Amino acid sequence: MGAEGAALANTTATPFLVSKSVELLTGDTWRDRGKLYRLYGVQSCLRGTTALDANGKELDCGNVSLAHLAALFSTTAVTCQPIAMALDKATFVVCGAKLDGNTIDVGTALIAAGYAFAATDAKGNAVSGNYLVAEVNAKTKADGLWAMKFQHPIELLLRRPKEQDR
Repeated sequence: MGAEGAALANTTATPFLVSKSVELLTGDTWRDRGKLYRLYGVQSCLRGTTALDANGKELDCGNVSLAHLAALFSTTAVTCQPIAMALDKATFVVCGAKLDGNTIDVGTALIAAGYAFAATDAKGNAVSGNYLVAEVNAKTKADGLWAMKFQHPIELLLRRPKEQDR
């Protein structure tokens, strides 16, 4: 739901390299050098919600998402392009990561691996068709969180009253 209420950022915004000292807040949001950033079109699992693994062990679903973003940030150089401002003053970004000589979209990587989801607008429509395809593929293959039992974060967010929406 992160894209709701986005305002277009200055189109001359400069791409930046994510520092290795970021403070990860969720699997899609972090603070870097005092600024708040959020992956555009990406929704991580909500912290404080439960995921049950195949053995019935309870995990914090949001922490599982966060761990995968942390792994990506710690193992490769990530460059982000600011594209819009969120209602909470976070800067929406699209990011690329260098892996094996190729640049991959961070949102696609997290969603395709099953550790994040395609964000939607308030009506439940995916913000990015590509991210929705990646999510459906991960679900079909039971990758990542899809191998567990969890409450989909979009369902939870769409049920919240508007004033609580982030």
